Amino acid sequence: VSLVREMQSFRCQPTLGEDKMKIDSPRFGSLEVDSSKLIEFPAGLPGFEACKQFTLIEVADRPQQVAVLQSVDQPDVAFSVTTPDLLGLQYEFALSSEEESLLGNPRAEDVVVLLILRREAEDEPQRRAGDAALRANLTAPLVINGASRRGLQKVIARLGCEVTLRPAG
Repeated sequence: VSLVREMQSFRCQPTLGEDKMKIDSPRFGSLEVDSSKLIEFPAGLPGFEACKQFTLIEVADRPQQVAVLQSVDQPDVAFSVTTPDLLGLQYEFALSSEEESLLGNPRAEDVVVLLILRREAEDEPQRRAGDAALRANLTAPLVINGASRRGLQKVIARLGCEVTLRPAG
């Protein structure tokens, strides 16, 4: 199951009609998005507070691994995302009552956690030979209530985790 299909399989809030929105994305060209498939981030994302509505777009060559969280408000803003389990990670953190309220008081089974990925340039000073070209932001996962299609970025000040490294293959 792809990330996009996984998110779209959640129940959606009823909408008044099947409105479609057009996005002119520099990355994907002209897109038509069903408004019932939008994900709302009421507070925006840190550094992108004006971006409140997003949609998930499947990456054709990696549909089970990576999706793009495309801003509807600012089409030039898009983030590659993946689920923590694809990286061998399992998150456990508490949401504050304000965060739960912002998400619409989700049931545990309705919550989806995504990680924002970024590609490092070949000539980035801190990149060493053999390092992975993609980095995941582990300290600020996206938390989405699939039932209400509302999300937030949970900034974790101190990440306590156990890391298990396994050889690829």
